[in-house]
Amino acid sequence: MMDWTDRHCRAFHRILSRHALLYTEMVTSAALVRGDARHLLAFGETEYPVALQLGGSDPAELAKAARMGAQEGYDEINLNVGCPSDRVQSGSFGAVLMERPELVAACCAEMIAAQDRPVTVKCRIGVDDQDPQQALPALIEAVAEAGVTRITVHARKAWLQGLSPKENRDIPPLDYPLVHGMAARYPALHMSINGGITDLDGALAHLEAGMDGVMVGRAAYHDPMSILAEADSRIFGDSSRAPLSPHDAARAMRPYIAAHVAGGGKLAQVTRHMLGLFTGRPGARAWRRILSENSHKANAGLDVFDMALAAVPEQARQAAE
Repeated sequence: MMDWTDRHCRAFHRILSRHALLYTEMVTSAALVRGDARHLLAFGETEYPVALQLGGSDPAELAKAARMGAQEGYDEINLNVGCPSDRVQSGSFGAVLMERPELVAACCAEMIAAQDRPVTVKCRIGVDDQDPQQALPALIEAVAEAGVTRITVHARKAWLQGLSPKENRDIPPLDYPLVHGMAARYPALHMSINGGITDLDGALAHLEAGMDGVMVGRAAYHDPMSILAEADSRIFGDSSRAPLSPHDAARAMRPYIAAHVAGGGKLAQVTRHMLGLFTGRPGARAWRRILSENSHKANAGLDVFDMALAAVPEQARQAAE
């Protein structure tokens, strides 16, 4: 979710769900430890629970980065062993680490020893010509031996040769039964599944199949009302809050936007993450158009945001629902 789940995105998503665990973009350990980029760890108190996602392959450096994340107050430190981008491959981390489970285990062990927050791993089922039936349990067993108790598996291979990062999100076939089998095979571990899950019905089906958790990325970003706004009641069993409407969510973001703009930030830095708020509802196109055309302009502020919101007929939305 590079360039997607920044702190503005997470502030918006937290308004929609009290309970969903939110993840940062992947931050490299090198940027934190050698690049003086501690500002990348900034997040708001309203974002909890939130996990820091790290990328790297040097155990000592990752340990320092994990300690920095714990000092900043993150609930969890996650090691990315699934990203297939060229930049990540050139740095010898991300999905390429599927080929080196012993190194991943060493990284996790150092990260665990360096601080007190849980260290988790997100991985693929394998890369390139690996046999997932062997590669996935090899990685799981290695990191479990190092002390990791929570693992998220993207149920696709990553083809590091021949497919772009975008193609790696869709072209390799999903193997849900394999991941379900791993959850049954390692009952002491908390195992979540990721990949191709587009709605809460699908998420619930995986939970009923024995998974401990479900990670949803692009679908939650592009249609947040259908995923995040319903997750608390349908997934977490929390019916204490009245159902939130898209208009409610937009209005709830106004103080955050006002503070961001008053502090010198750009409106578009926040609203670019909100374009999918009215997906499938009357007025969605006008909402996207007004924000897309105007949010980047100098001095754009709540007037632009309110103009976009006024273009979405609230009564028509309620009738449509």
